[in-house]
Amino acid sequence: MRTTLDIPEPLIEEARRLLGFKSKTDTVVLSLTELIRSRRIDELKEMFGHVQLDLDLDVARRRPKKNRRT
Repeated sequence: MRTTLDIPEPLIEEARRLLGFKSKTDTVVLSLTELIRSRRIDELKEMFGHVQLDLDLDVARRRPKKNRRT
């Protein structure tokens, strides 16, 4: 999709140099991809301790149940 953006030249040039790209498009695409990935990781971290999972790993992994001694 073609879009016209007014990005400050020093900003795009520094990002391009740091990422090692010649293309401004590649620079913007990778930058956006990494921003999204980073925010999704932050969202997962915020959920830590708030999600209760009651999983039977043997069933989930399709393993026969082990004989457990009590």
